[in-house]
Amino acid sequence: MQPDVAVYIVDDDEAVRHSLSLLMQSVGLEAMCFASAQAFLDGYDASKPSCLILDVRMPEMSGLDLQRVLNEHQIQIPVIIITGHGDVPLAVRAMKAGAMDVLEKPFNEQALLDAITKAITKSSESFEDQNSRAKYQERAEHLSPREREIMGLLILGKGSKKIAAQLGISPKTVDVHRIHIMEKMEVKSVVELARLAVSTKK
Repeated sequence: MQPDVAVYIVDDDEAVRHSLSLLMQSVGLEAMCFASAQAFLDGYDASKPSCLILDVRMPEMSGLDLQRVLNEHQIQIPVIIITGHGDVPLAVRAMKAGAMDVLEKPFNEQALLDAITKAITKSSESFEDQNSRAKYQERAEHLSPREREIMGLLILGKGSKKIAAQLGISPKTVDVHRIHIMEKMEVKSVVELARLAVSTKK
């Protein structure tokens, strides 16, 4: 498990929160417990990978209500639903709303840890994609309009002569721009540049 991640536990049952918190600590994960959905929303930190263990039946705002709020605000946190009722329709609704797993209380600890591992992996990959996009955009902002234009054509696989003919400039000028583009985008080849561009559009 990764150290810089958070597992949020939202359950109105204090005993469940306590036991889950101890389980998280036993495998080196930071557990943050909340007795209500609103308390979780007030305390959620979007700055690092995380997952949410969510009780489906709670007073005021249910687990399904919280899922709806998360979806409405485009908060991309993997959700693991836990329910003590064996309620199939609720489980189906939770999965349709985007829950990664639904576990029935009392659940197997290893099954929960496996679900958390899968959820944290998904969240971490999402953060990596976001960081890649942010770095790409930040580097691209340092390009001149002409360099952006040439970069777009390079990514399409066009060579210096074709780009020069299309833009009405010399191939040597294209090559000079190409060198500057590689330096500013921090890549060593057009293939790497294209791969970076494609990865940021996933």
